[in-house]
Amino acid sequence: MRKLLKYLKEYRKESILAPLFKMLEASFELFVPLVMAQIIDTGIKNEDTSYILRMGGILVLLAVVGLTCSLTAQYFAAKAAVGFSTSLRNDLFRHIQTLSYTEQDVVGTATLITRMTSDVNQVQSGLNLTLRLLLRSPFIVLGAMIMSFTVNVKAAMTFLITIPLLCVVVFGIMAISMPLYKKVQQQLDQVTRTTRENLTGVRVIRAFNRQEAETERFKEENGLLVQSQVFVGKISALMNPITYVIINLSIVAIIWISGKQVSIGVLTQGETVALVNYMSQILVELIKMANLIVSMSKAFACANRISAVMDIESSIVGGTYEGSKDMAAAGVPGESDSAKAGYVAAGAANVAENIPCVSFRNVFFRYKNAKEDSLEKINFSVQPGQTVGIIGGTGSGKSSVVNLIPRFYDVREGQVLVDGTDVREYTLDALRDKVGVVPQKSVLFKGTLKENMCWGKKDATDEEIYQALDTAQAREFVEQKGQGLSLEIEQNGKNLSGGQRQRLTIARALVKQPEILIMDDSASALDFATDAALRHAIKENTQNMTVFIVSQRVSTIRNADVILVMDDGKLAGLGTHSELIKSCGVYREICLSQLSKEEVQ
Repeated sequence: MRKLLKYLKEYRKESILAPLFKMLEASFELFVPLVMAQIIDTGIKNEDTSYILRMGGILVLLAVVGLTCSLTAQYFAAKAAVGFSTSLRNDLFRHIQTLSYTEQDVVGTATLITRMTSDVNQVQSGLNLTLRLLLRSPFIVLGAMIMSFTVNVKAAMTFLITIPLLCVVVFGIMAISMPLYKKVQQQLDQVTRTTRENLTGVRVIRAFNRQEAETERFKEENGLLVQSQVFVGKISALMNPITYVIINLSIVAIIWISGKQVSIGVLTQGETVALVNYMSQILVELIKMANLIVSMSKAFACANRISAVMDIESSIVGGTYEGSKDMAAAGVPGESDSAKAGYVAAGAANVAENIPCVSFRNVFFRYKNAKEDSLEKINFSVQPGQTVGIIGGTGSGKSSVVNLIPRFYDVREGQVLVDGTDVREYTLDALRDKVGVVPQKSVLFKGTLKENMCWGKKDATDEEIYQALDTAQAREFVEQKGQGLSLEIEQNGKNLSGGQRQRLTIARALVKQPEILIMDDSASALDFATDAALRHAIKENTQNMTVFIVSQRVSTIRNADVILVMDDGKLAGLGTHSELIKSCGVYREICLSQLSKEEVQ
């Protein structure tokens, strides 16, 4: 929690003024029993109506001033709490964006969502209550005890016994409940995870008619959450009845002691009422304190969970190398002829110097918490402008290979080089500016088609976008929809078919005009004719681009300049189609499973 207090620095004034005004309100509230005592002992006793009205006016004045102070305190507390949570949420989101795939895989999406939403809201609510009540409630408790001694010392001794006893109850319950609230939040993660899986996988669930089974699974997870909440709620609920019992016994003791003193004339009836009112004030404030402690317990648990995420450091840290400026500007439409010439010259220089565009040197890779390597001893080099096909069985490591190029993950051992430089030496911006990625899962964002296309290049012109749509075989269906680049895309592209989404994600990567284009099984939803047209267009329109195509289809990669054959995390073959048919049994087996013997040749 201490680490998060830095977000209150901008709201120091509000954080001081909120409890200050609450204490002012409490100060006026402490005078109310004394005024009531005067009304009883003087006004009512002497039947002095004018005195009662004057003192009644003072009560109204105290109420108005107290209300003003309360509203002012609420304003400052709300401003500080909301500002705090806004800054925290922004920084937490920014921090999550810096985490590598490894950390996000380990923590889990559901947990990150819970901490971004529920946990931050809980901390905000706890902070608001803390600023308003943390000082006010103890101030009234101590103030009421002190004021009671000004009334009658003997009767006030009851307060000295009651208050420590109440503190033991309140803080004892807090000590027990705080760890339990952590478990409640952890179970909330499980419910969020189950909900997310069901909402994202609703089509699969219905296809397999698993609605009832998934409903039962959700009920089980939700039931565990309810049990946890009920259990900790029962413990917290003990606070109110126990404090009520203690307070009411104390009031009985006050009345018993005061009654004797009233009968002998040492204490007045008004003063007795004042003592009872002070004890009632203590009761009310301790109930508020109890609720505050419950909220603080939740807030502390949530704050610790947020701090745990903020403490996670990304395993992917960028270097300092910015890369070749000529290469960074390579082939971008709209650039000057001299810039394009610089790119061609740089590419030609690389070829002349025999510097590979991408090179893997004895690469080993293992996912976090995995027992075995996913990639072992991978060695290959790709020259600028080449098209590389990667094929292999499911789980053979195809996607793992291409994910190492833009440093979505880091190698365990060995090197991945881009333009002759280890990717770990590049700044992340410089490296990823060189690479365009079309992921396995086609993800589009809510907005217009143009907004989605401009992700890789913010100032892309309509002409550049349409050129990319042509290459990706997407222009025809875009024009058929009749809205052009103003076509509204729903979240995740829900208003498009799978093939349409894939073609648009390919176009988005092409608009960027990267040096290296990675297509990770991104044409799986396309028919063979569209796939063939796409491959032909990419080959024609990306001559200066090094293209990696990951696919399960032999027809998709057979014409590549170089084909990598992956098998159980190892490089089983490397070469052209005709070379691999003769030399690589794994590749030959894959080809024969998809093509006839005549087509294989």
